[in-house]
Amino acid sequence: MALPFLPGNSFNRNLGKEKFHKSQHFGYSNDISMWLGEEKPGVGGAPLLGQNLKPKFSVFPKGVGSDAPSWVAFDKQVLSFDAYFEEEVHQRREETYRIRQCKIYFYLEDDTIQVVEPEIKNSGIPQGTIIRRHRIPLPAPNDDQFYTVDHLNLNKDIVFYSKIYRIVNCDEFTRNFLRKLGVRINPPDSVPSDAYSSTRKKMEEMQPLRPYERIDTLKQFLEHDRHVLRFFCFWDDTTLFGDSRELVLYYYLADDTVEILEIIPANSGRDTTPVFLHRGKLPKSSPQNVPQPGQVTARTVLNVFGPMGHGGRYILDNLKTGAVHEEFYKDSDLTIGAALNVWGRKVILCDCDEFTKNYYKTKFGIEDFTPVQYKAPQPPRPKKEFPPYNGFGSEADTLCSCMALLPKPPQRDFKKFMEKDRNGLESNVLRFVARLDTDNPIDKERKFIVSYFLSDDTVTVFEPQERNSGMVGGKFLERSRVKKPGQQLFKSELSEYFRPEDLFVGARVNFNGFLFILVDADEYVFNYMERNANEFPMSDISVITSKLRRIGETKSREIKQHFEANDPTGTSHMPYEIFRNLLVDIYANQLTEHEIMTTGRYYSIRDKPEIDLGSLTAIAQEQLKKKSFENFSKLSDVFVYNDQEKNGWLSFQKTLTICKAFKIPLADDFLRVLLEKHTENGDQVNYISLVTGLNWRENPTAAQKTAPVKYDPDWSGQATANAVNNVNVLLLLDDLFGIEK
Repeated sequence: MALPFLPGNSFNRNLGKEKFHKSQHFGYSNDISMWLGEEKPGVGGAPLLGQNLKPKFSVFPKGVGSDAPSWVAFDKQVLSFDAYFEEEVHQRREETYRIRQCKIYFYLEDDTIQVVEPEIKNSGIPQGTIIRRHRIPLPAPNDDQFYTVDHLNLNKDIVFYSKIYRIVNCDEFTRNFLRKLGVRINPPDSVPSDAYSSTRKKMEEMQPLRPYERIDTLKQFLEHDRHVLRFFCFWDDTTLFGDSRELVLYYYLADDTVEILEIIPANSGRDTTPVFLHRGKLPKSSPQNVPQPGQVTARTVLNVFGPMGHGGRYILDNLKTGAVHEEFYKDSDLTIGAALNVWGRKVILCDCDEFTKNYYKTKFGIEDFTPVQYKAPQPPRPKKEFPPYNGFGSEADTLCSCMALLPKPPQRDFKKFMEKDRNGLESNVLRFVARLDTDNPIDKERKFIVSYFLSDDTVTVFEPQERNSGMVGGKFLERSRVKKPGQQLFKSELSEYFRPEDLFVGARVNFNGFLFILVDADEYVFNYMERNANEFPMSDISVITSKLRRIGETKSREIKQHFEANDPTGTSHMPYEIFRNLLVDIYANQLTEHEIMTTGRYYSIRDKPEIDLGSLTAIAQEQLKKKSFENFSKLSDVFVYNDQEKNGWLSFQKTLTICKAFKIPLADDFLRVLLEKHTENGDQVNYISLVTGLNWRENPTAAQKTAPVKYDPDWSGQATANAVNNVNVLLLLDDLFGIEK
């Protein structure tokens, strides 16, 4: 018994307490002040009167499990239970209740529950999600709490919103998870059967007692959907007021139907209704015996028990005693040259497309597809003749005015312009040094720069200024397309203009009545022509050597003696001027100056600059950085693993094999040169220095710029730095006549 609450009978409950803080029990929810701290303690953390605080401990000991939050540790982990519930059925004699099976999904990340009923075919019941995913409260009086994993077990009833669900089974993941939690799992139960489910199952297993004929057209549809045979045919309707009709017959393999369209020529005077026969099955015997509506059916029936409505019924006529058989055109009846009866009109098949030919080759083995000629060949179209140039505008303007009623300006070749326009260091301008071909001593000394623009095939001529020459200099010819000489002015055809292959060193060109001799070119011209040797035969070394071999085939000994006489030291090296004069003397002006220069450039002796290791390393790091290759630590580990002597050296072939195994994004020839730079002691590669140099992350190297052939806009014919000084005659004689020494 408790002591009465009187002075002297009560004790001070605050003795020994050190905490006297108060909890916040009130707050705002949707802008309404209300009590929110139902689970918060009273003064000093002590529970209030009648308050049951939830324990703050777990069933697992401290340190067991993951420290991650539940939405991370249990992400995409769901417990699946098989359950059912009973549903009452009213006003039915066959059943009073129905068992409905469902799935209960418990999401471990947030303790939400979802109830889903699998859909049953032809059930007539709206099925699917019964309870959407959310936290479900416990039934009253504990409706302030929610279902957790501890409330779920087999062979147990649970209540979701006043509906009782019976859990009968679960999957293997759920069973293992509950066992790890220490839950004793009950034995599984079975789903009881109801009267309706049993009756439905019996009806599905029941075999029909009366004969049943199944006509299956689904297989043919699935195999040949959108497969259409196309035949080109004609109908000879040459009556008093008729003519020949061109038709196209489509045979649909999916359902054996036929559609015929008419090809209506232009200005024929016919209505624009191309459908000659609507899609449908085409009978063979039409139109002699046209059946009545309802006479031709897919099935026939027999009346066996009198009229309907008085106990009579019909059964299927399995013997087809009263069926009306009608033949329709099939794919086997359609061949080239066959005559079809299209409702009394004789249509002849003349040709077919490639798909139809392949179909008949595969299925019927037909190989002869010779088309039937049903119309006379069309006469050749007369050649369109254009009037001659009238002198107004350009020739292209006159031609465009004859192409359409509304003249349009001539269109430039935009694709060629985009490809051949100046792009960075690629100028796409061919520049030559030219002199006038004249007997005037003053004009002979004049020097000109001829520039040919590849983007639009235009030419400009510029004369550099020279002091005390008496010539003003400057622009000599405005940039424009230049016609070749000797062409008629007023003619119907377009004039021919100078092309890039018409310009080469040694060529004589006529620009608007001025004769020029091209005597030299800049380095870009030689490089461009040699790169595109298929367009410029004067720079094609294979064509030039074949020409030299063909001309000098009968006098090879004489040619050899000429070269030996001009090479007394026997070094087989000859200055270019002597080499050029020898070729001119030997081949008697059968070679152009450009061909001689191309030969000298190809067999020239040039000092190749030595590429240092720093430049190679910088280029390699740039390539690896672009390809995002960073697997240097594993590459070094593989090198150390294969180094059995542990001295930092590996053979060249072994190092190359390892680099290729790691798919280092470097060209094969570049990788070999780089490995040769790190090779010492014969065939040994220092793989430590190699990996250190390639590691652009830890040992970056400044990128070095290369020096390509620069485009100098102020070039006025000066000699370039890459001029040929000496020619290796021995290599030339070896390629021409097989002379080794």
